[in-house]
Amino acid sequence: MTSYRHIDSPLGTVLLRARDGHLTGVFFAGQKYHPAGIADSLDMPAADAAVLGRAAAELGEYFAGRRDRFTVPLHFAGSPFQQRVWHALLQIPCGATASYGELARTLGLPPTHARAVGGAVGRNPLSVIVPCHRVLGSAGALTGYAGGIERKRALLRREGVGAATG
Repeated sequence: MTSYRHIDSPLGTVLLRARDGHLTGVFFAGQKYHPAGIADSLDMPAADAAVLGRAAAELGEYFAGRRDRFTVPLHFAGSPFQQRVWHALLQIPCGATASYGELARTLGLPPTHARAVGGAVGRNPLSVIVPCHRVLGSAGALTGYAGGIERKRALLRREGVGAATG
C-alpha cells in the first residue's frame, strides 16, 4: 500500500509519498512526473503515517532555515543507474553545487556521460530531500529542474548559493 499526504511549502503544495515506512516521493504541484489526481490517504499504516509526519516536519525545518540535512528513511525506486546517481546527489552538501559533468566523474564516468546523468537527475522522485537542485549546467548555468527553474533558484538561494542563481 502506498500512502500520500499533501503539505504546504513556501514554494507551493508538495505531495509526499510513502510505502513500508520509507519516503518514496516528494513532488511539487505541477512538477514534471508528478503523480496526477492523488488525494491524501485517509487510512494508512502507522509506519507510513510516521514517515510522512517526519518528512513534513523536516521539510518545514528546512524551509525555515533550521535544517540542512534530512534523516527521514528513503527508498529509491528506479534503475540501478538512476539509484547510483540519486545516492551521489546525497553527497552534495547544502550550500554547494556540482555540474552534471562533475557528477558523472564522481560516479567514475567520463564527462561525456553528463546527459545520461542529467536524465537520471531529472527523474529524481525525492525533490529537495535528494538535492537535485544543487546540480547546475556548465559554468554554473541554471538548467532544467522538474519543479521549475524558479523553484530551483529559490532552493539555491535558501541554501546561500547566490552566485549561481543570477
